Amino acid sequence: MKRYLTAILIGLSAIIIVIGLSVDLYWSGIAAWGLALICLIMATYFSKYIPNDKKKK
Repeated sequence: MKRYLTAILIGLSAIIIVIGLSVDLYWSGIAAWGLALICLIMATYFSKYIPNDKKKK
């Protein structure tokens, strides 16, 4: 399951940005970019669980 978290978090960050920028509230853009940045940082952390075929050979 951890190998799929990178793709899920990247998709989630895109959804957060689209929703956050379409909502016209005070500070919604900054909050959306902040949450997206946190999701992208977590996605880079979970990218170490993606299997590497070169190490097995």
